[in-house]
Amino acid sequence: MSAPARVLVVDDSPTMRGLISAVLSSDPDVNVIGQAGDALEAREAIKKLNPDVVTLDIEMPNMNGLEFLEKIMRLRPMPVIMVSTMTHRGAEATLAALEIGAFDCVGKPAPGEPRPFGDLAEKVKAAARTQRQFVQPPAAPVPPVSVADFRVGRKIVAIGSSTGGVEALIAVLQKFPANCPPTVITQHMPPTFTKSFADRLNRLCAPVVEEATDGARLKIGKIYLAPGGERHLQVANASAPSCRLVERDPVNGHRPSVDVLFDSVAELAGRNAVGVILTGMGRDGAAGLLKMRHAGARTLGQNEKTCVVYGMPRVAYELGAVEQQLPLNAIGEEILKMTAARKEGTE
Repeated sequence: MSAPARVLVVDDSPTMRGLISAVLSSDPDVNVIGQAGDALEAREAIKKLNPDVVTLDIEMPNMNGLEFLEKIMRLRPMPVIMVSTMTHRGAEATLAALEIGAFDCVGKPAPGEPRPFGDLAEKVKAAARTQRQFVQPPAAPVPPVSVADFRVGRKIVAIGSSTGGVEALIAVLQKFPANCPPTVITQHMPPTFTKSFADRLNRLCAPVVEEATDGARLKIGKIYLAPGGERHLQVANASAPSCRLVERDPVNGHRPSVDVLFDSVAELAGRNAVGVILTGMGRDGAAGLLKMRHAGARTLGQNEKTCVVYGMPRVAYELGAVEQQLPLNAIGEEILKMTAARKEGTE
């Protein structure tokens, strides 16, 4: 049996430090080895204790969490899980942290919440196990394919991701041209974060990216991100494919669930779809991607080397759901190849 994950908890609130520590300490495979109230204390604790994982608050005195995270990633890279308030400002800062290299994020709980911090302990254990190289040279920017070079066919693209998905989705979607195929995405993310993430993707990518709304028609040049929280994203209506937000229990522990999205795409689009599963913990999306492949869809999975967590793509690959495994930087271009119109007509 492997040793427990050793964690340093950093938050300026003693109450919040105590709550996070209590939640983590309830898991026998997690060992809270220290606490710090600000970046200066955290820096000394990291030097002294050498933790496997750090949980880091966004808003702190002396130096905010983003500034401290940048220093960690530059000087002593290690897995960091951001703990943020569930506000627009908190979401924007957390998304920036994930782009800098944070492993994942959790929202601070509302009063009376039955499961404060949700699966934080599982995320800490996954972070401690990861072999990811946390500081990587930034990839050279790749200009999106121009409209003149890409003729879109009739396929729908469905993408599922979780831990590490912020960076992964940016890398994939920045390869898309403005006239990309209609694309639907489920990314595991706390409520209130998905609107900020959609806005961020919209600024960074050539197509229009928006948070999905119930009844929104799937259109060429548009990407729809499942809203976090109470409903799952599906696609529906074969004569006029549209987004559908449905109230159902969590699937695989998630709402929205990648499996729910992939199942609906398999039923609606069959061979006129491409399914993609990216980095993430657990197995959500694997069974749905297999259903898509059995329905005739093309399917892609992110390879182990480029995943932050090779969980969801691994399970999908082992089930036989993945037609091709590719490094992250090749997935966007492969999607375009699979969805481009044939010269003699459209697919």
